[in-house]
Amino acid sequence: MNELLISGGRVLDPASGTDRVADVLVRDGVVAAVGPDVAAASPGADVLDARGCWVTPGLIDLHTHLREPGGEGAEDVATGSAAAAAGGYTAVSPMANTDPVADTAVVIELVLRRGREVGLVDLLPVASITRGLGGVELTPMGELARSDARVDFFSDDGIPLGDSLVMRRALQYATAFDVVVCNHSEDPVLTADAQMNEGAMSSVLGLPGWPREAEEIMLARDLILAHGAGARLHVPHLTTAGGVELVRRAKQAGTRVTAEVTPHHLLLEDVEVAAYDAVMKVNPPLRTAADVAVLRAALIDGTIDAVATDHAPHGREAKRQPWEHAPCGMLGLETAFPIVHTELVRTGRMDALTAVARFTTGPATVRNTRGHGGPIVPGSPANLQVFDPELTWTVDRALLRSRADNTPFHGRTLVGRARHTVLHGRPTLRDGAVVTEVPNV
Repeated sequence: MNELLISGGRVLDPASGTDRVADVLVRDGVVAAVGPDVAAASPGADVLDARGCWVTPGLIDLHTHLREPGGEGAEDVATGSAAAAAGGYTAVSPMANTDPVADTAVVIELVLRRGREVGLVDLLPVASITRGLGGVELTPMGELARSDARVDFFSDDGIPLGDSLVMRRALQYATAFDVVVCNHSEDPVLTADAQMNEGAMSSVLGLPGWPREAEEIMLARDLILAHGAGARLHVPHLTTAGGVELVRRAKQAGTRVTAEVTPHHLLLEDVEVAAYDAVMKVNPPLRTAADVAVLRAALIDGTIDAVATDHAPHGREAKRQPWEHAPCGMLGLETAFPIVHTELVRTGRMDALTAVARFTTGPATVRNTRGHGGPIVPGSPANLQVFDPELTWTVDRALLRSRADNTPFHGRTLVGRARHTVLHGRPTLRDGAVVTEVPNV
């Protein structure tokens, strides 16, 4: 019998509405008891000190690029999983734009097997909507949903599905299996050669602009099609005030839609591009201060269901190219929750329980997270984060666990960081150090 005692922390569990100081006893991978007198009953348990910390469900990421197979030079399952564990995550969703594309059970099960071998985080696979991300032939959703991989989320990631007929068929097909379709909201005709958000800053810098209408036109189309099909649509990385309003109205109309926002779109603005540092190049682009304010408000009021990282590692040389040649993407797993805590919770804009919800119960409403997201009650799987809300630290790209270093937050001071992460009752992060000894699985 394996026992782990998480001692003296503030249990913040949105799934059960809990906010109290209590010990959490874990036995054989399952929460055995939660309360003030648990320690006395388990004198032989391994102890994780949580005094002064929050004990939350393990974080869930809906949008992660682990790059394996095919892109291991930038990231792989092992390095990405280590970054996730360091960020307090116990479950992440590896996207389908690998090489080969994750459009068959063979590729998806390869990634899942690697995840089990590494043992630092559970992988929730994402399959492509169309074969080879080609935008024409649908992936066999039913076959993948019924496979051992149990895929319930389909996305062509950064390649927008522009053919309305194919998108309509995908949504109709998805309803038969109650799976989620997630389309990148971008009209590529409007963004041809675009380099950053279209506006005053793009004019000053002389860079071709990326109009907000490109996001909103595609989003409006998808919402209309999803409403007509009665399908589940998930909107990735919202960035514009207009997009937020479209999602809000669709929810009010009964459309089965959920939405996410990234930490970088909650914090960074298009003025950051002025230095022409390609680490700030991302798709969709950084928007204006007005957009950031609307995104934050929508996250607080629940119009946006979840924070998702869109963790996108790139090799060092790729991001050191001139702006127009560099790829889009930023790291996110290790800094996501600290950013929301620093910018929204510590400033009093968002309460702690709501912030935790946007990383746990929020993602869990989007897809089947298989025992992640809480509640922290006896009998539930012990997938947990212990977060130190007072730890002040400066982001150093050289010290991140990812193989890549393309963080836009290098040198920024954040408050709050995961102290321990627990996966199925076993620490994967202990006192800030990733635990690399993984038992046989």
